Amino acid sequence: MERPLSLQEPMDMPDRFFPIKVHHCVTKEYGRTLFTHHWHDHIEILYFTKGSALVEINSVPYEVGEGDLVVLNAKDLHFGVSQCDDLIYYAMIVDINLLHSHSVDAIETKFITPISQNQILFESKICGDKKIVSCISSLIQELNHQELGYELSIKSYLYRILTILLRRYGTNKMSTEDDQLRLKNLERFTPVFQYIEEHYQEDLTVDLLSGLAGLSRFHFSRLFKELAGRTVTDYINALRINKSEYLLRNSHLNISEIALSTGFKDIYYFSRSFKKYKHVSPSEMRRSFHE
Repeated sequence: MERPLSLQEPMDMPDRFFPIKVHHCVTKEYGRTLFTHHWHDHIEILYFTKGSALVEINSVPYEVGEGDLVVLNAKDLHFGVSQCDDLIYYAMIVDINLLHSHSVDAIETKFITPISQNQILFESKICGDKKIVSCISSLIQELNHQELGYELSIKSYLYRILTILLRRYGTNKMSTEDDQLRLKNLERFTPVFQYIEEHYQEDLTVDLLSGLAGLSRFHFSRLFKELAGRTVTDYINALRINKSEYLLRNSHLNISEIALSTGFKDIYYFSRSFKKYKHVSPSEMRRSFHE
């Protein structure tokens, strides 16, 4: 179902390098609109700790109250209104890219990529699941205190939440045969991913990579996108950008040298690509590491 672009909500994150945020929302007015109709590409979980509300998801209304969770899958069109004069809830918004692996593995292929492509969906309303609530409460505490290693802890809670959602509330649009086929294709493509990892500085063409897999350009490109969740060009560029980010942080190379050493022949294309993937320019990122 196509979503109106006018209702797409831009999603700024307080930390662009760690795209997750939690809002603590308090409403003291019956009938107050909590959020107008909108959608976004991120997963959002609403956790209600007091009061009651009506949340409409893809035109289906859900009455929710204390202890309830609402899961908003990517691109779900949603709207909310308070049904009491003392409502408290948390809104946790996560960019699934936070959980992507830099290399394609079984976790990426079986779970993270299908979730990002809405091939795995979660139930909209969850009542009284103490395990998820415990994870969310601990995650919020970590995010608020930001002690050493809080990023590791938060990612571990996110993986735990996804595991519970998958086991108890997940709807997989793919069959067991589809899963097995994806893993079989992953095995076939493993030499391709390894080659990209080892030769990312070189000129990598679809013809070259498809030859490694023994497939036609068309068949290779289609299967690659199914496995990696992105096109060949996007995958290679993302890998190069991640390598360049490491160099910006840990080397004394200037930006032009970093661009060339990570496979970008054009410094302007490198800068545009870097900002596309990291939402900041290379120079801004370098400054942030040395402030």
